[in-house]
Amino acid sequence: MIESRPGDAFQPGELLNNTYRIEALLGRGGTSDVYKARSEISGRLMALKVLKSEFTGNDDYLVLLTREEEIRDIRHEAVVRYSECSRTPTGQVYLMMDYVEGPGLDQRLKEGPMSADDLMTVCRRVAGGLQAAHKRNIVHRDLSPDNIILRNGDPAQAVIIDFGIAKDTNPGAETIVGNEFAGKYAYAAPEQLNGQTDARSDIYALGALLLANFRGAPPNIGKNPMEVVQRKSLPLDTEGVPEPLKTLIDRMTEPNPDNRLASAADVLAFLDNPRAAGADDDFDDDRTVISLAPRKPETEVPAPQSSVPPKPQPQPAAAPVAQEPQRKSRTPLLAGVAVVLLAAAGAGGYFSGAFDTVLGPALPVAEPYTLLIAKPEGGAPSALGNVPSEAMQKQLGDLITGQSGEADLTLASGEIADSWADDVMQTVDQIDELPEWRLSIRGNRAQVTGSTPDEDQQKRIMAAIGSDLPGALEGGAKIDFVPVFLAAAQVDRTLSEFADCGPLAQPKAPATGYGPGVPVTITGKVAETATRVRLFDALRAQAGDRDVVIDVDVLNPTLCLIESHLPNAPASDIDISFIVGDRNEANPSGRFFVGENPVIDVDLPADVTDGFLSVSILDVSGNVFHLLPNLNRQDNAVADLRDGRTGPVKVRVAFDLKESAQNGGLAFRVDDSTLGKSKVIVLHSSKPLFDGMRPTSESASGYAEALQKFAQSNDASILSLDSKILVTAKP
Repeated sequence: MIESRPGDAFQPGELLNNTYRIEALLGRGGTSDVYKARSEISGRLMALKVLKSEFTGNDDYLVLLTREEEIRDIRHEAVVRYSECSRTPTGQVYLMMDYVEGPGLDQRLKEGPMSADDLMTVCRRVAGGLQAAHKRNIVHRDLSPDNIILRNGDPAQAVIIDFGIAKDTNPGAETIVGNEFAGKYAYAAPEQLNGQTDARSDIYALGALLLANFRGAPPNIGKNPMEVVQRKSLPLDTEGVPEPLKTLIDRMTEPNPDNRLASAADVLAFLDNPRAAGADDDFDDDRTVISLAPRKPETEVPAPQSSVPPKPQPQPAAAPVAQEPQRKSRTPLLAGVAVVLLAAAGAGGYFSGAFDTVLGPALPVAEPYTLLIAKPEGGAPSALGNVPSEAMQKQLGDLITGQSGEADLTLASGEIADSWADDVMQTVDQIDELPEWRLSIRGNRAQVTGSTPDEDQQKRIMAAIGSDLPGALEGGAKIDFVPVFLAAAQVDRTLSEFADCGPLAQPKAPATGYGPGVPVTITGKVAETATRVRLFDALRAQAGDRDVVIDVDVLNPTLCLIESHLPNAPASDIDISFIVGDRNEANPSGRFFVGENPVIDVDLPADVTDGFLSVSILDVSGNVFHLLPNLNRQDNAVADLRDGRTGPVKVRVAFDLKESAQNGGLAFRVDDSTLGKSKVIVLHSSKPLFDGMRPTSESASGYAEALQKFAQSNDASILSLDSKILVTAKP
C-alpha cells in the first residue's frame, strides 16, 4: 500500500458517509487518487476514486468523472461495478466502485510472458465486457494492461476498470485528452491519434495488450511523435505468436479500422470458431484476391505503410483467378470478351506508362491523407506523410533538410483541396520562425501548436492564423507565450491576488527564476477550495510546461481571521489526538459526522513538565470555545495537569458525554448547524495567557484581539503553538 500524507483527501481510519471506513491509499494519479474502504454495515470492500481538490471546481473534470459513473448501468461480471458519484460537505468529489482483489495485467506484464491459452481466456472475458459497454454506446478509449484486473489472479475472472479518461498536463504524460487524442500511445488505435474513436478502437487496444502480455514487454512505439505516427500505421509484429492467437491479434489490430474486427461480438465469434474464421497455419487472407495496382512514379520516396492495406501487385498470367460472380447483364459472351481484351490493352498501356504524357503519372490514393511537420525546441525539424506533387515534395523537403532535419514525404492523391499544397507551405512559412511548433494535417483539417518566449511574436502569429488557417485549410493555431525563465516576483504578484488567509509562499523558488521544466511549488493557507482552484488555474496559465504544485491548507474565513492574529511561536512535540466518544475509537483523520461525539486529548511529551497550557477550539461559525482553562476548569498549570505522572501524559480537554455528565467537563455532539473545519489550538506559555479568565465561549474576533494584545507585551512568554484541524460533516 502507499503511505498516506497529511494533505490527502482521506486518511486511514476515517469514516465516509457514516458507512465506509477508509483502510488504505491504493494509488495516486494526475487528477485523482484511489482509496480502499470497507462498509461497516455489510463488510464489503469498495474502491473510492477521489478527484483532487484543485480539479473539483473544473467542469471538464467533473464531466469526465460523471461520464465514468454512467458505467454503473452496465451489469456484466467483466466490468467493474460503480455505485455512486458524490461530493462531501468539504467539496471532495468521489466515485465509488467495487474493489477488485488481484493483480493487474500490467503487473503480469512485468513478471514476463503469459501463455496463449490464458490470453485467449482473458480476451473472451474482456470482449464480453466491452460488448456490454458498447451496446450502451460507451467506449473505454484507454484500454491497457493497467486497466484490467485478474480477480484472484484468474484470467477467467478478468475485470475492466477505469472507464474515465483524465486529462494530465504533466510533461511526458502518456494519456492525453483534447481535440486530438485520448488514450495511451502504446495501446491506442491509429485513428485515436487524430481524435477519432469508436468501438473498434477498444478492439485494437485489446489486441495490442494481448500481444504485449504474450511478449512480456510493452509495444515499442518510438521515441518521438514522428515515430509514433509512422509505427502506428504499420501492422503489429505477431511473428512467433501461435495460432489461433496470431490471426486473432492480426484481425483486431488492423491499422485501418474498416479492415479490423468491427465489434466485440466479432471477437467472440472468432473465439467460438477460429478455424471457420480462417485461423489455421495455411490461412492467407488475400489468397483469393487479385487486383491491378497502378505503378508508383519513379521519383516516389518509399513511405511507411498507411492505415490502408497496400494494393496487391498485378499477378502473373498463370496465377489462379477467383471465380467471377454471375452478372445480371445479358450481353453476349463475345462482346464481354471484347471488353475484357480492350480493358487489358488499356491496363497494359497504363502500367507501362504509355499514357503518362496524356494523363500524368498516376498517384496512389492515401486514405486518410495525413501530413505531420514538427520542429522541437532546440532540435531539427521533421516531416512525415503525404504530398500531392513533386514540386511540394521538393519544396518542403528542401526546407526541412536545409535545417538538418529529415523528410519522409510520399506522393499521393486524396480528398484535399486544389490549393492544399500552397496553403500548407504558407502556414509553414508563418510558423517556421517559432522555436518550437507542430503542424498536424488530416485531409483539409489542420491544427497548429507551438510556443515562444517572444510575446510580440506570439501575438502576431495568433492574429494571423489563430482562428483561420490559410486558404482551404480548416482549423486554427494555439501558440503559447512561455518565457524562458518565470520570475519568482511574477509568481508573487499572482499569489498576492489570492492570499485570503495569510501570505502564500514559494519555498523552492530559484534565485534566477523557474527555468524550463522546474516545478512551481506553493505553500500556505487559503480560506476556501474555490481560492485554491482559481490559484491553480492562474499559475497554470503562467507556468507553461512546468508542473504546478499547490501544497496549501484549505481553512475557512473564521480560521483565517485567527491565523492572522496568532502569535509567532514555534511548533513543538505536543500533539492532539481525536477519539469517537460513542465508540471509544481512535480517529486519526479528525473527521466527525453529525451525531458523533468528538473526544480531544492533548498529548504532552515527557520533557514538558512546567508552564501553562491553553487549549481552544475555533469553529466554522465564528465562535471560540475555551477547553482549558475555563470557568469549570480553571487550573491549567502543567504540573497540576500531570498530577505527579512522569513521561508522556494525555490531558483530556473535550470529554465523552458520559464522562462529562460525571465530572462536568466540556463535551460536544456534532449537529448540522456548524459543519466544516474547526481548529484546535494548543498554546504552551511560561505564564498564564491573560490577566483574567476568558468566558467559555466568545467570538473569534474578540479572542483574536485579546491574543494580539497579549502577544505585543508578552511575546517571549509563549513557548510553542500547535494545532490540528477537526472536520464536521454530514454522513
